[in-house]
Amino acid sequence: MTDSIEKRLLIRSIDEMSKLFGERDTFLNQISEALQVQVITRESELIIKGTQESVDKAEKVIRELLSLIRGGRNLEERDIDYAIRIISGDEELNMMNLSDDEIVFTTRGKIVRPKTKGQKIYVDAVRSNTLVFGVGPAGTGKTYLAIALAVAALRAKEVDRIILTRPAVEAGERLGFLPGDLQAKIDPYLRPLYDALFDIMGNEQFLKYMERGIIEVAPLAYMRGRTLDNSFVILDEAQNTTREQMKMFLTRLGFGSKAIVTGDITQIDLPRNTKSGLIQAVNILKNIEDIGIVMLTAKDVVRHKLVQKIINAYEKNDEGAKRK
Repeated sequence: MTDSIEKRLLIRSIDEMSKLFGERDTFLNQISEALQVQVITRESELIIKGTQESVDKAEKVIRELLSLIRGGRNLEERDIDYAIRIISGDEELNMMNLSDDEIVFTTRGKIVRPKTKGQKIYVDAVRSNTLVFGVGPAGTGKTYLAIALAVAALRAKEVDRIILTRPAVEAGERLGFLPGDLQAKIDPYLRPLYDALFDIMGNEQFLKYMERGIIEVAPLAYMRGRTLDNSFVILDEAQNTTREQMKMFLTRLGFGSKAIVTGDITQIDLPRNTKSGLIQAVNILKNIEDIGIVMLTAKDVVRHKLVQKIINAYEKNDEGAKRK
């Protein structure tokens, strides 16, 4: 039987302890259950009990969370989950590096910042390249961070407008089979982009910018024949572009512009035998200067922790199918 050990950590105040534990000890229970340790308090001390390995990991997680609290951050469940995931994978954890990177403030005063190492790499790549491909599974923040970076660039007057686009191909449906006029047919495909803009900019400012043409949200087909100067251009759901569509989009980029292409190559809805323009573009352009390619993984998922488990389960199933 493995011997049990204990370690003690000093907590500076009741307020610090309350923030670390979370409402109704939610965060504390999350750490205890995930890392198989017992955590108890004794006056200003936190006592961690368990095996050497589990106690060492719990100590690293708690110290990292305390550094966030002492830096002025309010913890969220996703912070605890991410810290546990990284430490459990025996990787280096530095959440203060993420916390210091403030991309933009929303109209509600919320700070948008990268929440994982992969997201930090993605954000840095956008800042240092003219064109960036952000490829990864659902929930990794590809689109939301891209829009946050675009809004930050617009507010800093680095660009004159934001252009968001998507291919109108989803799960086998086609525009002609949907009810309503053209705008009514298009809106469902663009709704996730609207939602992110509403969250960051607020409804009133978003609508004002739309009316003035400072923000444009349109299907990919509307990009043909245009040259996009002084713009921050985002192509979302790019896994559903053909080679021709991707080439058309990439050659629209004009002077003073920046582009982000996002997509999830595990969710391609193109007709059978049609190759994804995103996959081809990543392979063709991977060694070109001023083009960044960032591959996000399940470790970068910042939605409910169940989403990461679902992604991992599908990946294991796909790997098993390949071996058969």
